[in-house]
Amino acid sequence: MKVAFGMKAHSGWAALVVLGKRDGDIVLVDRRRLKLVDDEWAKQPYHAAEDLEPSAARDLVKRGVEAAHAISIREVRAAVKREHERQNEVAAYAVLLTDPMPEWSVDEILAVHFRMHKAEGVLFRDALAQAAKASGLKLVTVPEKQLTEHAMNVLGASAGSLLKKITVIGKTAGPPWGRDQKDAALAAMIALEATK
Repeated sequence: MKVAFGMKAHSGWAALVVLGKRDGDIVLVDRRRLKLVDDEWAKQPYHAAEDLEPSAARDLVKRGVEAAHAISIREVRAAVKREHERQNEVAAYAVLLTDPMPEWSVDEILAVHFRMHKAEGVLFRDALAQAAKASGLKLVTVPEKQLTEHAMNVLGASAGSLLKKITVIGKTAGPPWGRDQKDAALAAMIALEATK
């Protein structure tokens, strides 16, 4: 069956929900947490570099960013492999994104604490988006702040009917089925629609 991934990123991890269609119904294929860091400090590389001298800080941030991208690619390719082993075709891949960050240098980010939070908030989302491209998947970007409205427009459904579908999917999944999984599932539904 054709399936779509929905991803919601956090610092160092992401919620992945895989949905497919069987006999016209949306079905849950997989739901898991992807670990996107190997080292604890890499969850917040800008914070880890905050008190270092500038050259060492830039180096640490660079290593953290490179690791986030490499691990995201590794995890996405592993997820694609799992679907191939199930005889499924990954037709699309949705990532919930936030507003883009200005083109700040590492030094400019480290100079303002708020910027460090912004940079770390964007890091794993961007890494997951780049992982889709590196894995040859059709990338569908979904604005996280307007997720419900975007889903209503793309899917041609009311907020209430979308909530019902997500609730039904969640019952088949069992716990945990919190906001991260619900948002990732809605993103996967949008990605499935993009495959038509």
